[in-house]
Amino acid sequence: MNVQPYHCFNTVVARVVRLSPHFVRVTFTGDELAHFCVDGPDQRIKLMLPLPDGSVTDVGQLDETTPVREWYTRWRMLPDTDRNPLRTYTVRAWRPELREIDVDFVLHGIHGPASAWASSAVPGQQMVVIGPDARAKDRGGFEWKPGAATNVLIGGDETAGPAICAIVESLPQAVRGDVFIEVPTAADAMPLTTSAGINISWLARNDASHGERLGAAIREWGSRRLSTGCGDHLASPGQAYPFEESDASETLWEVPEQSSSADYAWLAGESRTITALRRYLVRDLNIDRGSVAFMGYWRLGRAES
Repeated sequence: MNVQPYHCFNTVVARVVRLSPHFVRVTFTGDELAHFCVDGPDQRIKLMLPLPDGSVTDVGQLDETTPVREWYTRWRMLPDTDRNPLRTYTVRAWRPELREIDVDFVLHGIHGPASAWASSAVPGQQMVVIGPDARAKDRGGFEWKPGAATNVLIGGDETAGPAICAIVESLPQAVRGDVFIEVPTAADAMPLTTSAGINISWLARNDASHGERLGAAIREWGSRRLSTGCGDHLASPGQAYPFEESDASETLWEVPEQSSSADYAWLAGESRTITALRRYLVRDLNIDRGSVAFMGYWRLGRAES
């Protein structure tokens, strides 16, 4: 049998743990997860969320002989009332011996289908997890590729928080660097275990605009970098940070195969903010573009399809 890189796994909710005001961890389990795998700390998966009545429309997704492209085409053709929402998440933790996956959800009300589902999730509920199959080759779905870099900069908002936490906990002792995570409130900061050379800053957004705290923190980081002679120039201190500078047509996802230097930056979150930060690192701090991975997970003012 020709095993496809990504497979639809039938799972059920084993546990639900509220981590903070805006984060909840859901643990999925199931015998089919014997073939699941994780290839990188920021491993992406998709969840096929149940419809309001708890059902999942059969488009052949659970038939191993049906190619992903085929069932996905059928899914796209369904009317809205029958099409289960698909949403992308990061595996926070994977325990193969128990066949368990932890997924951390950001709670932002009940208007979005994923947040609404997670807000009321209880053990026993079913979930289709679309993720990498260990029996296949060339699976992909992860972007943390630092190569031999020993100095890292990691930044993102709450949507990137689970991926950042998993990355931070995977860092070797020899790696040094700074981590900035913008979250809705100070109560959303969570304890992390990592090497002594990693500085972690949880940035409470509170009443600030989205991305403002993250941008200011990375700009301050850049100023410190220049003061130690690691860069050549910087915008004048009084210049406002260009959060809305990115063009709508600009690439919002670019990941080098691996870092081309001792430095490596990984940025993810709201598209305009992350694109502007990437531009700042490359243009203003002269960091090699081949050492900066940036991912626009979502865009402010635009609903996820």
